[in-house]
Amino acid sequence: MVHAFSRPRSVPGPQVVAPDADHARPRPRPVADRGTRTRTALVTGASSGIGAAVARRLADEDGWRLVLTGRDPVRLRQVADDTSATAFAADLTLPGADRQLTDFTTATSGPVDLLVAGAGVGWAGEFLDMPPHTIDEVFDINVLATLRLVRLLLPGMVAAGTGRVVLIGSLAGSVAVRDEAVYSAAKAAVGAFADSLRYELRGTGVGVTHVVPGVVDTPFFERRGTPYRRSRPRPVPPELVADAVRSAVVRGRDEVYVPSWLRLPCRVRGAAPGLYRRLAARFG
Repeated sequence: MVHAFSRPRSVPGPQVVAPDADHARPRPRPVADRGTRTRTALVTGASSGIGAAVARRLADEDGWRLVLTGRDPVRLRQVADDTSATAFAADLTLPGADRQLTDFTTATSGPVDLLVAGAGVGWAGEFLDMPPHTIDEVFDINVLATLRLVRLLLPGMVAAGTGRVVLIGSLAGSVAVRDEAVYSAAKAAVGAFADSLRYELRGTGVGVTHVVPGVVDTPFFERRGTPYRRSRPRPVPPELVADAVRSAVVRGRDEVYVPSWLRLPCRVRGAAPGLYRRLAARFG
């Protein structure tokens, strides 16, 4: 079932997608209290890549009711069908889309216990060649849309005294990557937000997990218009990231690297920044 964001009439422009007539009825929400009901997980960027892999991984677990969102309604429907999930097609950078998504999720599936913010977009090339509107797009999707959605969902988690926010970052945000200046800055913002928010939420029962993957074998590179050409690190399947997300949720971990050895360059950068910069300049 795929539902869709409906743009408010006061905002000009085309609607993201029109819902099919046979998909217009939301699934009824079971009546149960938060302590005994099936938990609700909301996954963004679920049309493909890491988000889709996380949805499929959670679908393998008992006790999760899934709500998926993404910008591609066709691919989103395929993932929703595979996972018996409810889908809501939306571009969360558009005004009002995040509010409609949260209202829809609460009405159809109950309060959100787990948010996996997997939506992301990149761009590769020299910063001077980057179109100004693309700078806005990279930050809107990777940072601002995520922060706004967390802001809407967090009060319910805090009031319930339970919940977890999983933010999908990137190694680029931890060590910075040549020819990905804006993407690196955006993902660095996600990591800093995760750390700061975790401090604020201490004692509330709500956790924050920052997932830091390296290169993942997804359509990400195809969509950014530049293939991945480096020899290291080698791409890993998105299912490996999904397994790390599931493990982090179960164990309540604050931060995970995928694969785990990627923590090493981050430690080298922190302990010997001069050495790290020389190595990065030489090997990229």
